[in-house]
Amino acid sequence: NTLLSACLCPKMATAENRSQVVAGHIVEPKPLPSCDCANVNPNPVSGIVGGGFSSPLEAMKSAPEDILYIPAVLNRSFDGSEHPDYLATVDVNPKSPTFSQVVHRLQMPVVGDELHHMGWNACSSCHGKPGVVTHNYLIAPGVLSGNVYFIDVKTNPRAPHIHKTITADELADKCGVALPHTAHCAPTEIIMSFMGGPKSEGFPGGGNGYVSIDPKTLEINGRWERGESKQSFGYDFWYKPRHNVMISSEWGEPTCFASGFNPEHVAAGQYGRKLYVWDFEKHIITQELDCGEGAIPLEVRFCHEPTSKEGFVGCALSSEMVRFYQVDGGKWAVETVTKIPSIPVEGWALPEMPALITDFCLSLDDRFFYVACWLHGDVRQYDISDTRNPRLVGQAFIGGSMQKGSGVKRSDGGEQPDPLIVKGVHIQGGAQMLQLSLDGKRLYISTSLFSAWDSQFYPEMAKKGGQLLLVDVDSEKGGLTVNKDFLVDFGAEPFGAALCHEMRFPGGDSTSDIWM
Repeated sequence: NTLLSACLCPKMATAENRSQVVAGHIVEPKPLPSCDCANVNPNPVSGIVGGGFSSPLEAMKSAPEDILYIPAVLNRSFDGSEHPDYLATVDVNPKSPTFSQVVHRLQMPVVGDELHHMGWNACSSCHGKPGVVTHNYLIAPGVLSGNVYFIDVKTNPRAPHIHKTITADELADKCGVALPHTAHCAPTEIIMSFMGGPKSEGFPGGGNGYVSIDPKTLEINGRWERGESKQSFGYDFWYKPRHNVMISSEWGEPTCFASGFNPEHVAAGQYGRKLYVWDFEKHIITQELDCGEGAIPLEVRFCHEPTSKEGFVGCALSSEMVRFYQVDGGKWAVETVTKIPSIPVEGWALPEMPALITDFCLSLDDRFFYVACWLHGDVRQYDISDTRNPRLVGQAFIGGSMQKGSGVKRSDGGEQPDPLIVKGVHIQGGAQMLQLSLDGKRLYISTSLFSAWDSQFYPEMAKKGGQLLLVDVDSEKGGLTVNKDFLVDFGAEPFGAALCHEMRFPGGDSTSDIWM
């Protein structure tokens, strides 16, 4: 058995005997449980210097994206799966013969990861730094396994491989954390958020926190936060070095969100409602900003312009876009600038259906933001030339719970969208994760949120798999149009129906890169 031989003898673990072809594409096979060869790096990144962009506006002038990376999740909550999750490389070049296809699949070494969000070891915040290579290792944490994978995407961008793994046990032993979520590179370190304490303690939400990782050695430095600084729950964050500030958000108690959504948990205070303001240099919380009862503030984004003193957070359950901004005296404040009303319905779990804002992204010129409404199913484009008064200029429906034929009926008599069919595939789920091309003209959308929530709200998607779609953007006057020539159906993958989540471009993008 050549795979077994390669595992017993790492020198034999060549690309030739570690790969197989499934449906015409290279697939990295699942290693044997006792095999560590998945962490062997046969082609370390070397001789490559530079990368990133000097400014957001420079990034907008770069060449169109050629490929993107997206996790394909086979895991189903704590039930696991037969096969491990994998990183899919998707060809997004319309001139390529493999356009709109998965051209490589990198399997993780174990089952049960629940790949979710991804970050970089170094991004545009390190642009021009002597000897620094940006965007060479994609950081892909398994939310439920607790493992953190560093994936080399620089050596061969169309066929990434795992360079190093930090295990859940090591993170628990050294830092007392689990359930990794967001990773951002900072000028001298990688910062990663964790949503709970170790598995051995039952993943307590009060155990949330941050870990600092050395960007060169990829070894754990220790806990990032200092003193008594503590959030109620953990989730996302974004920093702004010019203003010595980091803003973070919170999801909820892990034993609640990891098993699906129960509204009673919101009333019981087991989901978050606050943003936290940090002194970035001292690593301490200086303010707490209340977004309102039942808000559940999730994705946090500062405006890209480095001198800007404002940004936004998408509040999932209240379906509000909340602006945070600095006021006189250096303090920070929040205000709701967009609220998407709940819709009265029949035939659904509740008498009113919230939009459920699960993601948003900002164009690199800070002119538009795009909002995903996972339950209503639509993605919205807002002109934010006036950040206090966003103006809706584009909308497209990507599935959703209110489409005709779903069994759900609007009780207010309002219009319901037709089912979305692309390339003969009935789109499952609703608009969920978003990634905007650097030039702002193409918006990629995936439909899966989190396997436990997918199974609850979109059980057919959990069975049939999610999809990756493309929406063409009018970046001048506003407007969104589903591109019917692009579709990646993760329900037709070789390992079975997969769920797809966050997207990354090899050289950085609008939801990962930070400018100094």
